[in-house]
Amino acid sequence: MIKKIDDYDESQIQVLEGLEAVRRRPGMYIGSTGSSGLHHLVYEIVDNSIDEALAGFCDRIEVVIGKDNSISVTDNGSGMPVGIHPKLKKPTVEVILTVLHAGGKFGGGHYKVSGGLHGVGASVVNALSEWLIVEVKRDGHLYRQRYERGKPVTPFETVGEARGTGTKIVFKADPEIFEETEYDFDILSRRLKELSFLNKGIKIILRDERQNKEDTYHYEGGIVSFVKHLNRNKQVLHPEPISIQGLKDDVLVEIAMQYNDSYTENIYSFANNIDTTEGGTHLIGFKSALTRAFNDYGKRYNYIKENEKALSGEDVREGLTAVISVKLHEPQFEGQTKTKLGNTEVRSIVDNIVYEGVMGFLEENPSVSKIIFEKSLTASRAREAARKARELTRRKSVLENTSLPGKLADCSEKDPGVCEIFIVEGDSAGGSAKQGRNRKFQAILPLRGKIMNVEKQRLDKILASEAIRSMITAFGAGIDTDFDIEKIRYNKIIIMTDADVDGAHIRTLLLTFFYRYMRPLIDNGHVYFAQPPLYKVTKGKNEHYVYSDKELEKLMNDIGRENVNLQRYKGLGEMDAEQLWVTTMDPKNRILFQVTLDDAVAADEIFTILMGDNVEPRREFIETNAKKVQNLDI
Repeated sequence: MIKKIDDYDESQIQVLEGLEAVRRRPGMYIGSTGSSGLHHLVYEIVDNSIDEALAGFCDRIEVVIGKDNSISVTDNGSGMPVGIHPKLKKPTVEVILTVLHAGGKFGGGHYKVSGGLHGVGASVVNALSEWLIVEVKRDGHLYRQRYERGKPVTPFETVGEARGTGTKIVFKADPEIFEETEYDFDILSRRLKELSFLNKGIKIILRDERQNKEDTYHYEGGIVSFVKHLNRNKQVLHPEPISIQGLKDDVLVEIAMQYNDSYTENIYSFANNIDTTEGGTHLIGFKSALTRAFNDYGKRYNYIKENEKALSGEDVREGLTAVISVKLHEPQFEGQTKTKLGNTEVRSIVDNIVYEGVMGFLEENPSVSKIIFEKSLTASRAREAARKARELTRRKSVLENTSLPGKLADCSEKDPGVCEIFIVEGDSAGGSAKQGRNRKFQAILPLRGKIMNVEKQRLDKILASEAIRSMITAFGAGIDTDFDIEKIRYNKIIIMTDADVDGAHIRTLLLTFFYRYMRPLIDNGHVYFAQPPLYKVTKGKNEHYVYSDKELEKLMNDIGRENVNLQRYKGLGEMDAEQLWVTTMDPKNRILFQVTLDDAVAADEIFTILMGDNVEPRREFIETNAKKVQNLDI
């Protein structure tokens, strides 16, 4: 429902400080000048439109990627104030777009809930754009102004009449600032879809004029639809998600949760639409209430006997997919990154609402409750078995170097910051790696065969795997809830496998294990792929190592094709120790790819599809993405 525009005008735009140094240090405001920073520009403008929706003034947002990689964001909100700013004596639109921390979110009263807490969005986007055009529909008129690299080049002027209200911002990222200026439709799609889930009823349209493609996101079910979407490739234990809502002290709490038959939890928390990846008080309140409710219900109905231990939080969250969304007037985030909610009052509010909601659901749905409790009790027994198995993996005070297959050949350096470990496929490559490495800072851990697919096993079974125990012991930081990134013994964990289908499968198995049970390794940038060469090209006394077919074609054109000896490497085992060192392990020459996590929802979905039980989603994924494969060795 669209609210009528109230007293949101130029007097409510409060100026905190001027716009300086944004172009000189863009990373301070958008994180980076790479792909993530480029896409962040779009999110900043869209967030302003979402704030209009949260305030009840907007129900439609359209985002268009132009053929020239410009971005257009149009909403049907109240429109930026068009009068003269009372303090700066210039058009208020110009103030919003040229002064850092100028916005209506600092107590002016227009926005009760806002994601753009710091008010830097529009001005930062303007400063980092080659050009930007703003159009405002308000009071029956259409207003327009153009900027170039943050500075107005035309006056703010009336250019015609208009029906309705709203704001349109069109901008082109500045190639002088950004390493790349080409937008990825899928990246934008994921965030816009997420926003539409979190704000039920709002319609968001994403159109790509480069490839004549358009998607519309509109979910009346809100986060209930979100949880169904997250679980769509999993076997759920109950058909409809549990939905809990409550409002207390102007804090709106929405929870949607649904159990599946997996062994891991996936909980996503948001505050005013901001993805709080580090959690915070709302997540703490949710977890404590869920555990308390399960134990109280379990004791009341004799699922938990008097002499039995209470269920732990891990037990009751096994196989749980949940979305937690809170909306409040003055959120307190830890740092500019806004990844952890700090409002202390939110914890008890969420705790109370969730406890009542969960207890009510369990009481009203005894058959579903029984299924969930049986899973939690099984998880509890498995956790106890895992605890005993985990003790076997505790690192001794001194790790013994051994030449036994699948065992660690450690480095002599004790400073984790300079140490690295290669996870190597097979004994043959492991032997070459041990001989060729720099023993001072490089450790080698050969794995015999493929490791277990952890997506289909509980932790107690996982810990029975010798290969996995070897990795846990070598890394020294524990596993699962006991994992402590501060104890990690190597700054770089490098997966070094053959450049073929089997090697890719092993990489996926290892990544699944790291993602599910050692997630901070990926979050903190410790995991890498090594890139071995595909070819050795010899002409006369000159040797060249080539890492792709495209690179090979270029080299052949450069050196000529006569009297050339071409060797195709089928695996790491075909290289001797010196060749492996020169091509793949020497920091001066090697190519490493760092594993990063830009989107946890997308990562979970991919691991579920690739490593889960359902065949059809995997087939669809392979068919959809096969055309993107550049090197396929069958």
